[in-house]
Amino acid sequence: MTKKKNNFMGKIKKNPWMISTVVLAIVIIVLAVNMATSTISEEKANVLIADFVQSQVAGAAISNLVLEDNFYKAEVSIQGQIVPLYLTKDGKELAINVIPLVDEVKETETQTEVTQGELVKSDKPVTGLYIWSYCPYGVTALSPYAEVAKLLGDTADFKVYLYYAGHGEHEVQQNKIQACMQDLGYTTKYWDYAKTFVETIYPECSGDIDCDLEKSVELMNSLGINSEEVLSCVTEKGEALLQDDYNAAKELGVTGSPTLVVNGVKTSVSRTAEAFKGAVCSAYNAVPELCAEALDSTGVTTSGSC
Repeated sequence: MTKKKNNFMGKIKKNPWMISTVVLAIVIIVLAVNMATSTISEEKANVLIADFVQSQVAGAAISNLVLEDNFYKAEVSIQGQIVPLYLTKDGKELAINVIPLVDEVKETETQTEVTQGELVKSDKPVTGLYIWSYCPYGVTALSPYAEVAKLLGDTADFKVYLYYAGHGEHEVQQNKIQACMQDLGYTTKYWDYAKTFVETIYPECSGDIDCDLEKSVELMNSLGINSEEVLSCVTEKGEALLQDDYNAAKELGVTGSPTLVVNGVKTSVSRTAEAFKGAVCSAYNAVPELCAEALDSTGVTTSGSC
């Protein structure tokens, strides 16, 4: 028992931010003994935790949200260190840490977040990037992913799943626009749209639904995409397409933007074109020659998600 206590105190000493942030409003914000029976959705839990963390510590990010018994558990990245944060499943109480009084070994489900070497191989890999269109972390992944899709699109299937919107109606609108472009078969042109969206529309129109629509139409027209056809799809099929993407994310247990899925398996790699290419190329039964082409490896390499 003494050894456990010493180990815990040692962790605190190695993580001084836990004290400097008032222990994020008192190390433990009341953990209820009698847990509520109601359970909020993963999306709601993600928003609640993100709002709290970002209001307390600048630059903090959360990822890997999972429901464990009576808590939603998320990994919080602060100053390069990963620390768990717990939210009661009713969404009412937060804790910085849960200290088990008894050692317990649990049998868990097969882990689906794997390294490249463990990816399932196929003749034509099926690849999906799960994002929110205005999530800053998702945006850092979209451009390099598009670069890989343009390179390997003839030998692998690539898709972007716009599975959630946590930033407002402008994000819902953009999600529908990008979902419709892919549904209508603007495959190659969509990747050009995606890269340019990251460079121009995202930084200018975040939070502005009118700007998002105007700039999206301008960009589609400049790329030879029929914007009227896309907007008609947005009106008629947009909700259904986003529901399909949400269902796909839920089935795979996707809770963060971005999440890369190759042949049905989640994989964690740096958000660079070269890293994404490596993940896809390791999933071929017979690796194509194009995999030898070097892509940009200087993109975002840090973790974090919406």
